[in-house]
Amino acid sequence: MESYIQISKLNDFIFCPHSLYLHSIYDNFNAKIYHGDAQIRGKIVHECIDEGYYSTAKKYLSGIEIYSQKYGLAGKIDIYDSELMILIERKNKIKKIYDGYKYQLYAQYFCLLEMGFLVKKMCLHSLKDNKRYWISLPDKNEVRKFEKLIEDIGSFDFHNIVRKNKDKCKNCIYNPLCIY
Repeated sequence: MESYIQISKLNDFIFCPHSLYLHSIYDNFNAKIYHGDAQIRGKIVHECIDEGYYSTAKKYLSGIEIYSQKYGLAGKIDIYDSELMILIERKNKIKKIYDGYKYQLYAQYFCLLEMGFLVKKMCLHSLKDNKRYWISLPDKNEVRKFEKLIEDIGSFDFHNIVRKNKDKCKNCIYNPLCIY
């Protein structure tokens, strides 16, 4: 049986590797128990994508499942404009372009390429203020960093977690369960 890394977990791993473990514990609970306001808003925003009613225009593919055998990734895209060949990842409110956001887009990009789609441009779309942030297609250096992330996830040892940023920990939805 092959196992895939969920694309949505890339951002979580960069935020805090331990959050992946804690997320798996919470998987059996109702999300209302542990989701904060930001996660609730994000889920509501994604409903139109997940339910497939973003647009009736044929040029838009939304919420389709994607995979990459090369990288062992699986997930869904938000929006792919097949006429302009633009990949769009929507976020509720973008205050800063985090590496996790970029790597989610890169993962979707690599999956789409492997599945035979051409991607000429990609962007993050901030819904709250309707702004687009164009992200360059990954160059060789970015590909290496992306591949290192995939490798780090695959070889991560949950017994050797080092807390790096106390401010992140304060804002983490898993903080009450975390021993770090």
